[in-house]
Amino acid sequence: MEYYNILKALHIIFIVTWFAGLFYVVRLFIYHTETKSLSGAEKDILQKQYKIMTSRLWNIITWPSAIITLIIATLLLNTPLGVVFLKQPWMWIKLSFVFLLYLYHFACHLIYKQLQNNQIKYSSHQLRIWNEIATIILFSVVFLITLKTTLGWIFGVVGIIGLIILLMLGIKLYNRIRKR
Repeated sequence: MEYYNILKALHIIFIVTWFAGLFYVVRLFIYHTETKSLSGAEKDILQKQYKIMTSRLWNIITWPSAIITLIIATLLLNTPLGVVFLKQPWMWIKLSFVFLLYLYHFACHLIYKQLQNNQIKYSSHQLRIWNEIATIILFSVVFLITLKTTLGWIFGVVGIIGLIILLMLGIKLYNRIRKR
């Protein structure tokens, strides 16, 4: 049981660092994208700085955290308790959300590569909305793992929908304030 608890603690730590990386990298994408409206030296300096910051975050924190999380999760699922959890429907729903999180991670990697090559394909508004996808997945997984029921994620999603509505209103308000 001690082995399981140590793995679980490490798993939580690397999930936290992975999510921190995912949340912050999209903020950096937003800031990088907003330099598009600038000109001259200011634009060049900021874009260069955002590329450096993003590269360090992505390659030193976010990717390693995603990989270590996956390794530790695999080890956890191969413990006696993990095998028991794999027989329960809520775990398969959780693993489906985790799969979606890895797809989100890979999509962020594509955006990262585009921005490193000076290809700005998304608006800051689109990226702000994109940033909330990880939040939805986080809420769903936390409720599933905490409640350990197939309906647990629904409580998380219903709660997050309320939060999304508030966030969208906040984004609209922020955009209006910035335009003034």
